Amino acid sequence: MTADDLTPASLALFRYLAGWAGDWSGTPLVDISSAQRGNLTDLKRLGLLSTFDDEGCIFAMFTQAGIDLAATIGIDLGWVDLISHVSPSRGGVAP
Repeated sequence: MTADDLTPASLALFRYLAGWAGDWSGTPLVDISSAQRGNLTDLKRLGLLSTFDDEGCIFAMFTQAGIDLAATIGIDLGWVDLISHVSPSRGGVAP
């Protein structure tokens, strides 16, 4: 997967979420417009991230493919621990 495989709008959303990951311990808040929901679905279908709900807020969790793509566009998510991506409201089980 390369950045060229994404639509410009999906890539912009990916950059936004990946860039914000550091402020959210690797699982950024998904604060998007209704117009961006299709782009979020695109990112999920491509296997770049998944989402979880915690107390009514939606957060993104990057997959290894998402971490790898982020690296190709200059965003280091190598520090993100994939195993620790769990939702407390789901009993500590990743979706």
